Amino acid sequence: MRKGHFPNTYVIISAIILVCALATFFVTPGQYVTTDDGSVVYETVGRSPQSWQVFSALYDGFVKQAGIIAFILIVGGAFWVLNATGAVAYGINRFISRAGKYDRLVLAGLALLFSVGGAVFGMSEETIPFVGIVVPLVTAMGYDAITGLLVVYVASNIGFSSAFLNPFTVGIAQEMSGLPLFSGMGYRLVCWAVLTVALIVFILWYARNIRREPSEAAPVQAAPAPGASRRHAAILAVLLLTVVLLIVGVTCFKWYMAEISALFLVMGIAAGIIGGFSANRIADEFIAGAKDILSAALVVGLASGIIVILQNGHVVDSILHGLESGLGDAGKAGSLGLMYGIQTVINLLIPSATAKAAVTIPIMAPFCDLIHLSRQSMVMAFQFGDGFTNMLTPTSGVLMAALAMARVPYEKWLKWVWKYVLVLIVAGFVLLLPTVFMPLAGF
Repeated sequence: MRKGHFPNTYVIISAIILVCALATFFVTPGQYVTTDDGSVVYETVGRSPQSWQVFSALYDGFVKQAGIIAFILIVGGAFWVLNATGAVAYGINRFISRAGKYDRLVLAGLALLFSVGGAVFGMSEETIPFVGIVVPLVTAMGYDAITGLLVVYVASNIGFSSAFLNPFTVGIAQEMSGLPLFSGMGYRLVCWAVLTVALIVFILWYARNIRREPSEAAPVQAAPAPGASRRHAAILAVLLLTVVLLIVGVTCFKWYMAEISALFLVMGIAAGIIGGFSANRIADEFIAGAKDILSAALVVGLASGIIVILQNGHVVDSILHGLESGLGDAGKAGSLGLMYGIQTVINLLIPSATAKAAVTIPIMAPFCDLIHLSRQSMVMAFQFGDGFTNMLTPTSGVLMAALAMARVPYEKWLKWVWKYVLVLIVAGFVLLLPTVFMPLAGF
């Protein structure tokens, strides 16, 4: 590798897989098990070193993440059909001509909207199609693709991390901790507001600094031919209806990737029909979109191989046990900081909030009682630790899919985002401290 060249995504992930495989030869294997009385204990197991399995990690990762890989390909193909009609470019032109000097207000409003989505119903995978909608909009306004990721993916992640109603983090962690569901909401609202406002300020600062001249902005189609605008308006109405149905389906009917992918497939087909495409043309455009985003699917499968290697080698729980053993006698603030650090590190290995909660909460909750620390504080440490590092871990399928929709290489994103994530981790610890030293309602 030449000096100054950052390794590409596949090299980075492959190197991580090799390191994880090597760890299975030296780390004492173990696992957490639930005893008859309901307690969780750690026990060692036989060693299962991973050697040639590094070469099957891609296949195993594809199997593990088959759902999200299919989701990426279907949504990518559907958006390709939509874009081929020219309706999105037409709509962007019209929007920009009307937004005028209020474009930054649009950025702030979108960021607030997606942060609320993350905080209230745990919006995560659902942001992927929105990235495909918002990124072309903000690039045509003179900003870059990272701006689009900030207002959609990062904003929802901030809401997810500092949630006050998220059933997948707050709900699960409080239930497993024996706490009233969504109790302590007041201070969580404060944390969400602080982090969301800080993000919006950062977005506006970043957008101002990278704003390009109109000639450098992403190209959009010229004015449509007479009569074409009616087709475009109808297609945009289908897109709007799709977004509305997505929101209703996710919030009211618990839709997940299967339902969402079906919804966007219908959108793509409907857009093609309204745009006057033949059946063959719709199929060809869909395949072209799937091909264009195939590299992202490869990345998702390869990154998932990291978890497969660690789990098959029985070292994930061993790493967790070693981190938990370090709590010791650090005092309330120190112990809370260590819990937060443990959750942050574990999130790099296990992105699933449910899986982390199942392993860590039954152990950390009783420990809080021993040192007279509020269990609510531990739940907040779980929230922050579960969320912030999602923005840089290659094991997050949602991150990889969002980057694919935005056409931003992982290596470029990693170089840009790691400093921001570091600031968030520090900010999270600062927001945790009042739960130790100040009387707060619900804590």
